Amino acid sequence: MMNVAVKAARTAGSIINRAALDVDAVKVSRKQANDFVTEIDKAAEEAIIDTLLTAYPDHGILAEESGRTRGSSKSDYVWIIDPLDGTTNFIHGFPVYCVSIALSFRGRVEQAVVYDPTRNDLFTATRGRGAFVNDRRMRASKRTQLSQCLIATGFPFRPGDDFAQYLAMMGEVMQRTTGLRRPGAAALDLAYVAAGYSDGFFETGLSPWDVAAGSLLVTEAGGLIGNFTGEPDFMDQRECLAAPPKIYAQLVQVLGKYSKFARAEDKAVAAQAVQAVAAALPKQA
Repeated sequence: MMNVAVKAARTAGSIINRAALDVDAVKVSRKQANDFVTEIDKAAEEAIIDTLLTAYPDHGILAEESGRTRGSSKSDYVWIIDPLDGTTNFIHGFPVYCVSIALSFRGRVEQAVVYDPTRNDLFTATRGRGAFVNDRRMRASKRTQLSQCLIATGFPFRPGDDFAQYLAMMGEVMQRTTGLRRPGAAALDLAYVAAGYSDGFFETGLSPWDVAAGSLLVTEAGGLIGNFTGEPDFMDQRECLAAPPKIYAQLVQVLGKYSKFARAEDKAVAAQAVQAVAAALPKQA
């Protein structure tokens, strides 16, 4: 199964790389404000699904652009696909984006591939067999102090996102770490946590195809992943926190009160911080 997933990811990567040679010629559509899809997303997704279903015609598909319209609706095996994570980066020629493919069996991710076509970096994991980048074993960072860590995140961009809350969270993390980064492709952010390139990642508003493959990379590399309160059942909760165990615990202490699953008293503390930030923001016209 891994060989087929890698073949699918590399096929999609070739489509993306060819298009990247002339990004201005790529047709772009808008899903909603600041949320884009291109003809390349669709072509890459179709190529991935064709490759997977040729090998496994009875498997299910959950893909970002086409949903569950292809594959079996009754299979225990479901391929979870993001054909181009980081579309906004791609259409601007900013070379941080990837292909993400995961295979779940009865709701648990068993295989994962994240492919960065600009660098030809291939991140893979099979449950119980470790995580690898370009066939080299990956391990999450060994840092134990949050103050020494480089943390990645994603900024809110959709209408209705709670900008004040995110600014409050970022403000707390920035004061407690070496640095905060926003690369713009969640699947690649998680792969980087698994590889030890960064020491943690957090974001809200993510969908299963954004995090499915990356979640297995992180855990097979010795890290933890869950929601902001540290609970591991996060895939459909639109909260994601990933880090090595000791850093994970420290980030839960910082971010847990901002979770929709936080205790009432913790939410009250977070609300005060958010209100202070909101009061300082310019009023929208």
